[in-house]
Amino acid sequence: MKLGVCAQALPRTSLIAALDTARDLGFEAVELPVDAASPWIDLDAALAGGWREIAAALRERGLVLSALSNHQEGQLLLGPHGEETAAIHRGSPDEQVAYALHRLRQTAELARRLEVDVVCGFTGCSNWTRFFPWPLRDGWERMEAPFRARMRPLLDDFSRLGVRFAHECHPLQFAYNTETAARAVELLEGHPAFCFNLDPANLLLAGVDPVLFAAEHGARVVHVHGKDGEVVAHHAARSGLLAHGPWHRPGRGFRFRVPGWGDVPWRRLISELQLAGFRGVIAVEHEDPTMSEREGLLQAIAHLRPLLLREPPPGERRWW
Repeated sequence: MKLGVCAQALPRTSLIAALDTARDLGFEAVELPVDAASPWIDLDAALAGGWREIAAALRERGLVLSALSNHQEGQLLLGPHGEETAAIHRGSPDEQVAYALHRLRQTAELARRLEVDVVCGFTGCSNWTRFFPWPLRDGWERMEAPFRARMRPLLDDFSRLGVRFAHECHPLQFAYNTETAARAVELLEGHPAFCFNLDPANLLLAGVDPVLFAAEHGARVVHVHGKDGEVVAHHAARSGLLAHGPWHRPGRGFRFRVPGWGDVPWRRLISELQLAGFRGVIAVEHEDPTMSEREGLLQAIAHLRPLLLREPPPGERRWW
């Protein structure tokens, strides 16, 4: 396993400054966003030849590219379409879906050129209340057909490029818990290009045990976000977990935290990932409202680095 970082908490002045900071802090790998809001990478320009400079910048700093990410545009696959996502791309629902497919295919092509085989992202959810069986009793099930219809050809394209789509389960996604993740795999007939980016904090927000998720879906986990979450008991009794308002407001019942400051049992989680054969990158994602960018990253490094397992388990070669 390697320790990486999601670039969002790094300097936004330039890609070079971000990579220099990642190296200087001691990270081994970096996950780079390539959606239209990325401050570092223009997807069209990168495909037109800029990928060579990106690859050289990583190589010169001894950094591994753990994944490309395109969550924002992936959200448009299932939506919601309209006002909620107009900031990502304006247009009719069909135009938004077409844009998502185009941008995700471009992301996979850039991943191939940069020699990384993981693209992390979302698939969206046509209505963020459809997991609740009222007023539409089968609301979630009605998303199954469009999910399959849009994902299958996209995954075939990913496969041809030697890239995997690592879906990130989240309360606002089609697959948001352990059960719906299993159903997504079933709907896609176990497509080898459909995998998971395990974000334990997002699972906690959905009321799901990330250790159990790793135990059941570990074979399809190809990337991990080093992000923690805290159920703030003295506020959760008032606001619940999925409360309104900005993420930094003090009274929220749930906070994203850096590893070691929340409720994720990292030793148990890493143990399950190790037993499932995960040998990839745990990329720190810093969305902790209590810490500055640098201090949060340093706290995450201090907690996670001693826990990473660098060698495979002994299996039948045990010595006892």
